[in-house]
Amino acid sequence: MKSKRYFAALLAVCLSLTLLLPAWAAGNTVSLEDASQAVSALGILPGAENLSGTVTRAEFIAMAIRATPGGDGVGQAATSPYPDVPRSHWASGYVEAAVSRGLVTAFSDGTFRPDREIKLAEGADIALALLGYRSSDFSGAYPTGQLAMFRSLKLDRGVAAVNAADPLSRQDAVYLFYNLLSARTKEGAPYIQALGHSLDASGKPDLVSLVNGEMEGPVVAQGGWRTTLPFTPSRVYRNGSLVSASAVQNYDVLYWNASMSTLWAYAKKATGPIQAIEPSGAAPTSVTVAGRSYPIESSAAAYALSDLGQYRLGNTVTLLLGRSGGVAAVADVSASAGERVGVVLEVANSSYPDGNGETYTAQTVTLLATDGQTYQYQTKGGQRAGGVVRATVAQGGEITLRGLSSASLSGKVSADGTKLDKYTFAQNAEILDVGDKRGVVVYPKRLAGLNLDSGKVRWYSLNAQGEIETLILNDVTGDVYQYGILTRFETQGEESYQSYSYEFDVGGQTYAIPGTTTRYPVTSGPIKVVGDPASPDRLYALTAAKSGQLSGGQFIAGNQKYTLSDDVAVYELQNGTYYLSSLARAEEEGRTLTAWYDKAESSGGRIRVIIVK
Repeated sequence: MKSKRYFAALLAVCLSLTLLLPAWAAGNTVSLEDASQAVSALGILPGAENLSGTVTRAEFIAMAIRATPGGDGVGQAATSPYPDVPRSHWASGYVEAAVSRGLVTAFSDGTFRPDREIKLAEGADIALALLGYRSSDFSGAYPTGQLAMFRSLKLDRGVAAVNAADPLSRQDAVYLFYNLLSARTKEGAPYIQALGHSLDASGKPDLVSLVNGEMEGPVVAQGGWRTTLPFTPSRVYRNGSLVSASAVQNYDVLYWNASMSTLWAYAKKATGPIQAIEPSGAAPTSVTVAGRSYPIESSAAAYALSDLGQYRLGNTVTLLLGRSGGVAAVADVSASAGERVGVVLEVANSSYPDGNGETYTAQTVTLLATDGQTYQYQTKGGQRAGGVVRATVAQGGEITLRGLSSASLSGKVSADGTKLDKYTFAQNAEILDVGDKRGVVVYPKRLAGLNLDSGKVRWYSLNAQGEIETLILNDVTGDVYQYGILTRFETQGEESYQSYSYEFDVGGQTYAIPGTTTRYPVTSGPIKVVGDPASPDRLYALTAAKSGQLSGGQFIAGNQKYTLSDDVAVYELQNGTYYLSSLARAEEEGRTLTAWYDKAESSGGRIRVIIVK
């Protein structure tokens, strides 16, 4: 008898563990932050940063309708859908829409009970209905079949509620609707496609594409964001950095998502004479200003630059650039008044239209500024390639270029990346790392722990608070270069006169150097490319970190841990051929990984290439 009781107790424990399994063994559960961003960007759960408390039936139905095509346009109901949901109820329109779509039915007494906590079984049933399933698709007593299907479709990933009668929390709702996006409908298509979006290569909602698709704008700030937006944002980013709302300035280009309560502002501008409007003034799609061509991003900018607008060839203007670098608006040159510091990449003579059908020639300086953008300015001379320059644009459009002497600054960057020597980095510090006539914008954390001697710091400036606001570095991180795979190396000719041929892949594109007399120190495998890959200045071999595995954003080989580059290149090697791949593939079980770095991490190096076998 005692053994039977022991067996029964053990069986009960096993059954309990089986019931609990979906809550903690969901596998590959996405982070709560990513899930929240996705559902809030779509407007399913506005203000998803507040995830405390449970969800009522009315709230869940509102989420479910917002998760349907056109669900964000629901208003008040035409009539009262239930006795306890009058037409005046805030959710009456959502409940009415849910009834018409067969998502809900009344309780036995004819009520809806909008303020009652929604249970797991109810939420699962509604989610399955959105996927096209009906009660006739399930056998057995409700909700056994529904919950089995709910779990088999992995709608329970990250959901803490386990039993049918468990109430759903707001966090549970975030995960449930996030999982719904990648779940297959009864017809077999990912549900997210019905909302006009897609999954990424790993089978998850493409968050970047999703947020981009649900973003409103661009508009130009006049009088700050308050005169432009219909809501008060809880998060504001300016040029990619989190800032206070007061940091938004006139002529900033604004984008926003009200459901995410987020505003993105961009202060990128380009000033100079209009040199070309392509393909024609009747339907312009790009404009060339001061030697650089910009795509036109908005209809307002297209109109301003068309033959119907006010700007013509030869006019000096300020282009207000959006988040992708396209022209969001065109303004008088006074909009770009201010200063810009950078490194001179090139000094050359260029031709400019004078607005009367003729051209004139002027010396032009190409400046790589600390914001990572390149600009061209007309100058009277005195500048040289490689020099650090301050460009000042006056209110009237006059441009002055003045050379800056080298700065004397050295020291160690703190482990948290907040200080260099005794100086704190300003919140919006602009840091430019320059090498090989190219530059890349880096953030203070990228420099954490590095020793910067005077030869690594070309120039810096402090703000009124004594913080570093701009910093120009001399080839510190190596992030300015491109990295790939040398796929073929051949030697031709006799020993007295030999030529060499190289073939390599960068970012999935193949490049070739045929028959050169230059012998680069490479023979095969991962490489660093200096210069334009189509005509590189140099090729260098990377250093192997041996075999290992990925864990927590690092590559671990034995007892050594290496930090990955933000744009680490991943290749799969199959039958002697390299194919560009992804980190998601590299993280799959059973894969053999080898990694290569450019220099020691203590000198700014990173893992640049990973090969998957």
